[in-house]
Amino acid sequence: MKLSQFKFKLPDENIGLEPPYHRDEARLMVLHRKTGEIEHRQFKDIIDYFDDGDSFVFNDTQVFPARLYGNKEKTGATIEVFLLRELNERMRLWDVLVDPARKIRIGNKLYFGEDNSMVAEVIDNTTSRGRTLRFLYDGPHEEFKESLFALGEAPITDEIRKQRKAVPEDMENFQTIYARHEGAVTAPASGLHFSRELMKRMEIKGIGQAFITLHIGLGNFRTIDVEDLTKHKTDGEEMHVGKEACDIVNRSKEGGHKVCAVGTTTMRALETAMGPGGIIKEFDGWTNKFIFPPYEFGVAEAFVSNFQLPLSLMMMMQCAFGSYEYVMEAYKQAIAQGYKFGGYGDALLIV
Repeated sequence: MKLSQFKFKLPDENIGLEPPYHRDEARLMVLHRKTGEIEHRQFKDIIDYFDDGDSFVFNDTQVFPARLYGNKEKTGATIEVFLLRELNERMRLWDVLVDPARKIRIGNKLYFGEDNSMVAEVIDNTTSRGRTLRFLYDGPHEEFKESLFALGEAPITDEIRKQRKAVPEDMENFQTIYARHEGAVTAPASGLHFSRELMKRMEIKGIGQAFITLHIGLGNFRTIDVEDLTKHKTDGEEMHVGKEACDIVNRSKEGGHKVCAVGTTTMRALETAMGPGGIIKEFDGWTNKFIFPPYEFGVAEAFVSNFQLPLSLMMMMQCAFGSYEYVMEAYKQAIAQGYKFGGYGDALLIV
């Protein structure tokens, strides 16, 4: 497969700018991957396609307010800082992206907050846009994190930001209801559709709920600059698959029941943790698995993910699971019928 095969025109009006008032009332397109049949449903109808003994696997990573705005010393120039991950807790070191990058040099100080209460010093240039910042803060680590995050805003996607600014409500809206392990710089978007009521209905029906953790980085959204996809290298992401999740998934597999991966990050984690026979095993480490057609999946028999942007890694994974021709037809219908795409978009269930 070539990069250009995943290019299509997406009108601005098809970008989801707000979540539905009720999480589980987003639109849901269902694609039957054996026949190409398409159905149009509401997201809360998803459990109609699963039975007692089946299981869903969720990514319980928690998004933090990663985007900050600071001012450069002396000039006062506004600098956008995007927190990627904490490198050293004791030294307050963070791996970040800065924009505009050309204005920032090693040794520069950045000031944050209306009273310049938070100060950071640039101590390393890691990439063309990336930097390592050392925050100059005296006090307990938890107090520092609380102060730092109070200055940030929800890391909504660039496609949404082109049409509106982030608002305080985004921090809650851009978080799954089951998020519990802090570390993601963007939301596992398909998980945003699950409400407490829906998950309770799943539980009553006997559908298992397994939780893994994969801290989503910006690698999913970096521009792919090679036409030959076999030459693309993705960034590594930290992940954890525990015994409880393994037991739930493997019990479904061994009983001949379906496993549904909720989101592309969950699917990547399952395929990384897969052992012989589609059984998953405990895993602590990093993955840079890049899934695109053709690919033979070994764990999940169903896959739900939002409608994705052109040329995205996430769309490529959907095409690998549901077949390129069927998924591209689903996308064509989604655009024509006004489905929403992106982080606040509608969902595609492939069964």
